[in-house]
Amino acid sequence: MGFRLPSIRRTSFAANQTSSKGMEVPKGYLAVYVGEKMKRFVIPISYLSQPSFQDMLSEAEEEFGYDHPMGGLTIPCSEDVFRSTTSHLNRH
Repeated sequence: MGFRLPSIRRTSFAANQTSSKGMEVPKGYLAVYVGEKMKRFVIPISYLSQPSFQDMLSEAEEEFGYDHPMGGLTIPCSEDVFRSTTSHLNRH
């Protein structure tokens, strides 16, 4: 018997900006924007309690305070760093 680990979902902000349905986030998940191109990722809210993710949240607070330019949570790191961090969280 197997089980599924939570995973991130990546969507393009530009593609979803015009589609309100594309902006919906499933219950138990959170949308964040990452990288220079502000790619949209949908992540499990369980990530918020992980120390490595909290480090990224601290960086976001230092850079943006509580005024995020995208209207949602913006993480000031590259997509590669974000993917590496979240893939590590998926394994645990």
